[in-house]
Amino acid sequence: MSWIGRAASPNGLRVFEAAARHLSFTAAARELRSTQSAVSQQVRALEEQLGLPLFERIYRGVRLTEAGQALFVSVQEGFATIDRTIDRLQHRHRHPHVNILTDFSFAAYWLMPRLPRFRERHPHIDVRIVTNQGVLDWRTQEVDVAIVFCDERTLAAGVPRLFHEEVFPVCSPGFLQQHGPIESPERLAELPLLTLTADQGQSWLDWPSYFAQLAGIGYLESSELTFNNYTLLIQAAIAGQGIGMGWRGLVDDLLDGGMLVGLHGLALRSPRGYGLIDAQPEASSEAKRALQEWVLAGAAQPRDACEGEVGRTRAE
Repeated sequence: MSWIGRAASPNGLRVFEAAARHLSFTAAARELRSTQSAVSQQVRALEEQLGLPLFERIYRGVRLTEAGQALFVSVQEGFATIDRTIDRLQHRHRHPHVNILTDFSFAAYWLMPRLPRFRERHPHIDVRIVTNQGVLDWRTQEVDVAIVFCDERTLAAGVPRLFHEEVFPVCSPGFLQQHGPIESPERLAELPLLTLTADQGQSWLDWPSYFAQLAGIGYLESSELTFNNYTLLIQAAIAGQGIGMGWRGLVDDLLDGGMLVGLHGLALRSPRGYGLIDAQPEASSEAKRALQEWVLAGAAQPRDACEGEVGRTRAE
């Protein structure tokens, strides 16, 4: 069919489509703001180009031949595809979008509570969030920005840091009332601890490394609740089922709301942390730039309420 595309002009096909849809040269001329004779000449020229009769002239009108009917279906499908593409491109121009890759924890506890503020400021930007609990590889996905937990080497390579990895035990107010005070690593190790597994290569702190770095004591993980999803772990802590490890920047709103209590005297800090990665540095856009600036500004806002209570910290 490629020879048809070369022989038939786009304008001729448009005139043919209108005439075939109305089964009337006169009605097609009204739609196209032309004349009946001009439409008839365009159709005749198209028939000559293709070497096929497309219409049968009948009393007070026309009807499609078998070839005309087949061409009509194809032309309508082609024009519909073009119209959909134009609509999609115009929508994208009017509503630019930015795709964010991050983990469930950051999306649930930092990004989603703050995202309405971004949308209020930039209502024309569509934000699409892609989440994964495993190791996040932004190079293999169609995303513009990645907000991921990074090791020291990645951050040292120039990736903007949103906040350091600062962890401290968290529990429900009721759990603390029942088991408190909890003021030493030794006392903490005696209590039910909620464990987040790192079986997919994540580099965040776990309880054994936390106790070793904070106090130089060994800790064997007990048979308490273990999760591979931080959101579920936090829900268990809120329900009073044990003590979880809280990350500064993720649990702040839960602490402010009184759903969790932070044992800040047992805080530990490392050089790792969440970083903001431009997944497509060669592709610049106002939407991506606006989101990056907003994320960096939001992460830079101080959390003064808890700063004075942070106790022992130690860099790896």
